Amino acid sequence: MSSTSETRSSPSVVIPENEVQHVQLLAGSTDRYEGVTVEMKEPMDPHVFATSLRASISLWRQQGKKSVWIKLPIELSNLIDPAFKEGFWFHHAERTYSMIVYWINPETPNTLPANASHRVGISAFVANNKGKVLVVQEKCGKFGGTGIWKMPTGVVDEGEDISAAAVREVKEEAGIETEFVEVLAFRQSHKSFFSKSDLMFVCMLRPLSFDIQKQDSELEAAQWMSFEEYAAQPFVLKNASFEYVAKICLAKKDKDYAGFSVMPATTGFSAKKSFLYCNNRDLGQ
Repeated sequence: MSSTSETRSSPSVVIPENEVQHVQLLAGSTDRYEGVTVEMKEPMDPHVFATSLRASISLWRQQGKKSVWIKLPIELSNLIDPAFKEGFWFHHAERTYSMIVYWINPETPNTLPANASHRVGISAFVANNKGKVLVVQEKCGKFGGTGIWKMPTGVVDEGEDISAAAVREVKEEAGIETEFVEVLAFRQSHKSFFSKSDLMFVCMLRPLSFDIQKQDSELEAAQWMSFEEYAAQPFVLKNASFEYVAKICLAKKDKDYAGFSVMPATTGFSAKKSFLYCNNRDLGQ
């Protein structure tokens, strides 16, 4: 677990053991980091919850637990305020729940892991056998109304692989069926979406169809354009990131540039399926 720079003070109230026995304790499971995770599911009076929370924390402190994680569904959001009054704070929130946390012993370093810090996106380099690249003009965003032709881009969904996201985005935006070939490069930037950092993976895809059916809600236009015309746009030439990507794509198209292919893999702790992106040209694959 990585440390965070934020350490919250927490109450050190210890409820006598005989009093704890008369209070409904919260049901929690111990995680691998000596913390407790509580998943609230049933409605509870805020005052009763506050009493149960204080008693539970007192017991967990006596047991040597380090932290408390409470998952609160939206319908139980009335329990957030009493939890905050006990020293909890937001770790993250999703569409259906909030996760709040508490560091039990303020005298020890807070090693709770921070919330996810990056958003992941893709940019799709799709070239046909005539040397033309698939490009789009967007209706909104920073490129809306600029007349700039760009490669299809999009955000990777939760639980979605980079390779699958690239194929999906091209299909959604331009109606073109493709297959993933390689990750050619990636770019990291900061203070982007809601102040989060951003990872953008430039993916090469092979087109399996060629008739464009653009997404009218988001795109002004979509077409196959000669790569030289795309790379010669003033915006591309003036923007170092776009110019480098254009050079990399051109090197892949005309030279022997090798990107990262996708290889099935599993983690060392489970049989969970995952993918490793690597330059496998010299691996005998």
